[in-house]
Amino acid sequence: MSIERILLCLFFAFLVHLSKAQCTDTIYISDFGLKPYSYENSVAQLQAAIEACKQKGAKVLSFSKGRYDIWPEGAVRKEFYISNTSTEKECPSKIKTIGLLFNKMRNLKVEGNGALLMFHGKMTTIVLDSCQNVTLEGLSVDFERPAGSELHYEYVGENYVDVSVHRDTKYEIVNGKLNLYGEGWKSNKNHCIEYDGQTETCHYSQGWKVLSNLHAQEIVAGRVRFTTLPGFQPKQGNTLTIRDVIRDQVGMFIHRSKNVVLKDMRMHYMHGLGIISQYSDNITMCRVKCMPEPKSGRLLAASADMMHFSGCRGRLLIDSCYFAGAQDDAINIHGTNLKVVEKVSSNTLNMRFSHGQSYGFQAYFTGDTVAFVKATTMERLSTASVHSVKRLSDRIWQVKFDREVPEWLEINHDCVENLTYTPSVEIRNNYFTRTSTRGTLVTTPRKVVIEKNTYYKVGMSAILIEGDAEGWFESGPVNDVLIRENTFVDCAYNGGPGNAVIAINPSNSVINANRPVHKNIRIENNLFKSFNTPLLFAKSTEGILFANNTVERTMQLRFSAKNDIMFYLNGCKDVTIWNVICKEGVSNKEIYIDNMKRAYVKKPVGMNIRIAK
Repeated sequence: MSIERILLCLFFAFLVHLSKAQCTDTIYISDFGLKPYSYENSVAQLQAAIEACKQKGAKVLSFSKGRYDIWPEGAVRKEFYISNTSTEKECPSKIKTIGLLFNKMRNLKVEGNGALLMFHGKMTTIVLDSCQNVTLEGLSVDFERPAGSELHYEYVGENYVDVSVHRDTKYEIVNGKLNLYGEGWKSNKNHCIEYDGQTETCHYSQGWKVLSNLHAQEIVAGRVRFTTLPGFQPKQGNTLTIRDVIRDQVGMFIHRSKNVVLKDMRMHYMHGLGIISQYSDNITMCRVKCMPEPKSGRLLAASADMMHFSGCRGRLLIDSCYFAGAQDDAINIHGTNLKVVEKVSSNTLNMRFSHGQSYGFQAYFTGDTVAFVKATTMERLSTASVHSVKRLSDRIWQVKFDREVPEWLEINHDCVENLTYTPSVEIRNNYFTRTSTRGTLVTTPRKVVIEKNTYYKVGMSAILIEGDAEGWFESGPVNDVLIRENTFVDCAYNGGPGNAVIAINPSNSVINANRPVHKNIRIENNLFKSFNTPLLFAKSTEGILFANNTVERTMQLRFSAKNDIMFYLNGCKDVTIWNVICKEGVSNKEIYIDNMKRAYVKKPVGMNIRIAK
């Protein structure tokens, strides 16, 4: 055989090998008998494709564009204790019904290519459990029958009201009462938010509570007439969004994972809590849209928070995302304070999850650095390293430290915070709208940058920095926060601390300006378009810079703020307010201070200080 023939054979052998290698690198869901628009249950084939990726070490799982339906029948059922979801009474079982489970996967990219995953019943759509270097891209998620219902006040008469029922809301009239139901469930313990399309605002509402007790009669399909009682005069044109308060499933769960990217995802509805990242490292959310599918005509996209980060570390990046239609906060980032309930020995404590909806998951790991927190002041007064961790029950965990615990720790009051599982945060280029609560909550001691976002008619404070050891037990004090080049439009019409657009409100009961909770918060070069609500509420914070911000008065909303001042400062120190650019019509230029000295505030000429009596 000639050398040329040998080389040619080797070349063709290399091509065959390369082709096989490429086939192994990519798994196509079509190879598992899945075709879009079959409208059949795809859950078994999808899970088989995921398992094939794991077994073959594939780098890509590829979808074809189109719709794939997923039912609970045949789905994975697995127990997960998830932060901020449900109490033992609300939801005794923590077993989740999971559409797509990625368990211990490495170096995988899921290419959605515009695929729509249409879920049925009550399900947790996707779980990444103990995964590393996983990217989800180009997928859309929705529910055939979202667990949120929507009723529109079509016409308000003298003793009746006609309501149009959204086409995705299943209902039946039984014995003259309207029942809301879905695939395998009935809506029972409901929470109602009313949307005013004229003002583009969301408010807590008793509308459904009233309607559910009135006599109902179907006029035509999708239109129901309620016989009303005197005094009930809803606003014609408004819409009620109604959801069950029990958080038995979640939108998506990222658990004990590292280097996870969600890119160009569309979350059109999420039941329970939204996308939850729990004790995970380095999460990127890029161009994720949490909003109803535009052609659906729906308003509601999540029955609670849209993105929730509990006990994460590394870098959290939320860039160019869109949030519309949450019945709670768009973004919430925090750790969890566990309360000290028993001193077992000089270096060992038993600690308790104290908020009803957060428990059961491991909050400390060997080698972690923790802080001992004085609950009354929210100060981190000393630190230690975790030597060992032992689970005593779902709520009680025993932790041994590398040194003696402080003598000042008050049993059944003071807390321990995990400092290792705290992230740096970047939230930029996002759009927030159509929520009755907050846009962004964040508490972490590491660097936080919130920039170039738009907060449009967010019901409560657009940005809330809290941290508490008394109520939600969501840690903890911040040390480095930059809020710059954001636009705030008519926020805080529903309230929030001081009815302020930006609020800093730790839970400490002892307020001393010389013993601050939060430090080093800069608010620079932002645009506040406001209907006469305070710009900033700050409590127990040292080192506030409010500089080069522009304030414009808006006229559409006519809500009255509780006070006509611009700044609330309570127990703060080293506050600088500089170059507040007030446009025509802005008159409330007063600074209200309490529990602090006038000298602790540097202000521009012409801005008055009022001291609390």
